[in-house]
Amino acid sequence: MHISQPPLWRRALAELLGTGLLVAVVVGSGIAAQQLSPNDVGLQLLQNSTATVLGLTVLILMLGPVSGAHFNPVVSLADWALGRRSGTGLTLPEVGAYIAAQVAGAVGGSLLANAMFDVGTSISGKDRLTSGHVLGEVVATAGLILLIFALARTSRGVLAAPAVGAYIGAAYWFTSSTSFANPAVTVGRIFSDTFAGIAPGSVPGFVLAQLAGAAVGLGLLLALFPAAGQAADNVVIPHREEPADT
Repeated sequence: MHISQPPLWRRALAELLGTGLLVAVVVGSGIAAQQLSPNDVGLQLLQNSTATVLGLTVLILMLGPVSGAHFNPVVSLADWALGRRSGTGLTLPEVGAYIAAQVAGAVGGSLLANAMFDVGTSISGKDRLTSGHVLGEVVATAGLILLIFALARTSRGVLAAPAVGAYIGAAYWFTSSTSFANPAVTVGRIFSDTFAGIAPGSVPGFVLAQLAGAAVGLGLLLALFPAAGQAADNVVIPHREEPADT
């Protein structure tokens, strides 16, 4: 069933705001963790992952009704790819608008986090690109895509916020890369030379791994749920146009 959606500019604004706040949560909590627990990397990761789980869950609940709360280019691309045959999901121009908003928001969120903690903005020197990290990104992204679209296909989109938050929180720990699983967030994290940063040289490998992971996730999804494309309008949270501006 086709869902009447808010105008594109409102959805793009929600994607910009949501992705920006998500990166602010990731980077800001990483900075706070470094300051609070300077000699315990494990505790820093626990603090960072806990804040990310809670922040992501809240952002999906808050902005999902407007844009679907993708906050992630691979989710938007997968939505377009799945919906092409059934006439659902995002159109290609909408995907472009979503991705532009997500990347801009991610960079802005990183700058905001730096400013809040008075650390200054500088390019990260943290090289993360190893074969293990690349594999970790494939696994993390594949699982994320499979989870999101399986929930939509089985009419359980209402569980997306806690389920996605829980998955990302778990993947912080079970993947070697700490589960970036998001090209926009990866780009945004270039601009903070702190706990959550990533060196520019590591970004292309991470993004390619995330795209490969999305393809793996889609393949698994279609094997398990062949008609998944019919639910593309319901990703991540169904978003309907309200009868009056609210």
